[in-house]
Amino acid sequence: MIIRPRTILACCAASALLCSTATAQSSSGTASPRTADGQPDLTGVWDFRTVTPLERPAELADKAFLTGEEVAAYAAEKVRSSNADLNREAKKQETTERGQVNGTSETLDLALAYNDFWWDRGTAVVETRRTSLVIDPPTGLIPDLTPDGAARVAERVRINQRATEGPEDRPLGERCITGFNSGPPMLPAAYNMNVQIFQNADYVVLLNEMVHNARIIPLDGSDHGAVPMWTGVSRGHWEGDTLVVETKNFLRETSFRSSSDNLHLVERIQRQDEDTLVYTFTVTDPTTWTAPWTVELPMRSSELPMFEYACHEGNYGMEGTLSGARAIEKSNE
Repeated sequence: MIIRPRTILACCAASALLCSTATAQSSSGTASPRTADGQPDLTGVWDFRTVTPLERPAELADKAFLTGEEVAAYAAEKVRSSNADLNREAKKQETTERGQVNGTSETLDLALAYNDFWWDRGTAVVETRRTSLVIDPPTGLIPDLTPDGAARVAERVRINQRATEGPEDRPLGERCITGFNSGPPMLPAAYNMNVQIFQNADYVVLLNEMVHNARIIPLDGSDHGAVPMWTGVSRGHWEGDTLVVETKNFLRETSFRSSSDNLHLVERIQRQDEDTLVYTFTVTDPTTWTAPWTVELPMRSSELPMFEYACHEGNYGMEGTLSGARAIEKSNE
């Protein structure tokens, strides 16, 4: 087991926050607990697995919500269709065809990486029964890319498909710098879809199980400064019972769906009831998308603890990737 200084610091900060947090009934008499300073208590471990897709499927283009009768059958079909073992041969064929279209036979579909035992995508749709996590635009679809955004996507595909020149060529998730569902913003993906929240009157900490990414968010009204960070610079404040987190100053290399360093993210977290948080975020980046877009993602309280996500840069996989690239270059000489 590898223990990093960042993890130690996050744990120390979390312990300090826990010591200053107490619970009480809200002034309205609802069941949602509040902290000693009167704010909604968001603390706990929250699970954001769901089979609801980010964007609305084409076959549901005119249907924003499932009916109560449709929910079980839809969820069961999503679980079946994403089963890596049941669909392996079809996925192989799909990957081959896509590779031929892209001009390479080396394209790998992530769904082929493991058998189904290792995935933890969830088995239920969101409680709202929406057919997409995107709630704005009303179509449930992410707005079109700008020309600059499309060029950025194409460049990333090109880099990922050529022989690797060095570790910097590889995606941040592969290098264990950021997690592929921890964000910001947080979105369901693959496994380890849990976030633990700590808070006191001055700070909120969002600790994601994926890569143990920890965001320590000041609530003191300070500005975002001028130094870019891998996960941006987050500042929070309360608007009524909603925690609002505004994040700017993302490093250029941090790619949220190929966004640029102009990415402006606003997240909102509200405790709906004893067992549910409602997490929404709005993405604004006029150099990447033609319009802002918003996602709503309910999170459920979990009785399970956070588990170690054992990822570290410089592992055997990275050595193999770089060695393989050098071998390809040598064979083409």
